[in-house]
Amino acid sequence: MSTGWPVVSVVAIALLQALGVLIGGPLLLGLMRKVRCRLEGRVGPPIRQPLLDLRKLARRERTRPDAASWIFPLAPLVLVGTTLVIAVIAPLLATDPAFGWSADLFAVVYLLLLGSVALALGALDTGTAFGGMGASRAMTIGALAEPALLVAVLALSVPTRSSNLPTIITRSLSHPLWLASPQRLLALVAFLIVIVAESGRLPVDNPSTHLELTMIHEAMVLEYAGPDLALVKLGESMRLVVLVALFADLFVPWGIAAAPGASHLALSVVATAAKVAAIGVALAIFEVAVAKLRLFRVPELLAGAFVLSVLAVISALVMP
Repeated sequence: MSTGWPVVSVVAIALLQALGVLIGGPLLLGLMRKVRCRLEGRVGPPIRQPLLDLRKLARRERTRPDAASWIFPLAPLVLVGTTLVIAVIAPLLATDPAFGWSADLFAVVYLLLLGSVALALGALDTGTAFGGMGASRAMTIGALAEPALLVAVLALSVPTRSSNLPTIITRSLSHPLWLASPQRLLALVAFLIVIVAESGRLPVDNPSTHLELTMIHEAMVLEYAGPDLALVKLGESMRLVVLVALFADLFVPWGIAAAPGASHLALSVVATAAKVAAIGVALAIFEVAVAKLRLFRVPELLAGAFVLSVLAVISALVMP
């Protein structure tokens, strides 16, 4: 547990972060869909529609392939569980979350990778061609996106002399000039590319397509149905909101609760929700303006993100 804040505050922060990610993930997807529809001249579904879809899927019958083993139903649980652990320990609303000492950037990246690997194994477990194709493509993207994310956050840790995320945010608040440094800007671009890739958004993947030759994430979850599919969709939306919230707190940390108190926490909830919504709207506008990349061009984009993150680390080491 945290040592600087009262236990009640720490528990409240953990519960708020977990609840915020569980509910905020589907709502963020709904907001992005609404913005895209408006820009395309359509009314679009309500923002709460993803929550309604999850409720509908949860009430359906659970069906599983005959050839699937225990790995298939376990994969969605691992995806949701690892994301929920990140939501509890990461500094999303406060600089001193529960078990903040364990919120190391390496631990967070590996938890994200664990969820991706579990979902890929679940796709392979069905023995279908589409599952294997989607898992292969997802692992190729993850093998390039996860190192880029790791090195991008590592660039932020060089000035702070710590890889602990709460420490990075706390020291960044104490040194506002760090936020405009070249390494921060390079890491910011690399982090944005990783968010797009990890969440399966355009131009890396099109979440609304079912064209066999182009889909990546959808190919992995074709065999899931009912409550299992609801968990997959919930886990993916949770990953998106966690990555966006971490991005907002690492690069625009103002508004996060740096001291205990109900007023500080309430302000942090409002500020974090506003920053996440603004970034989600920006991503939706970007998706409308771009087309999906060819599959063989995606590694080039992610390699560029990795190069930017490496340059960010070099700049952090060279510049005072």
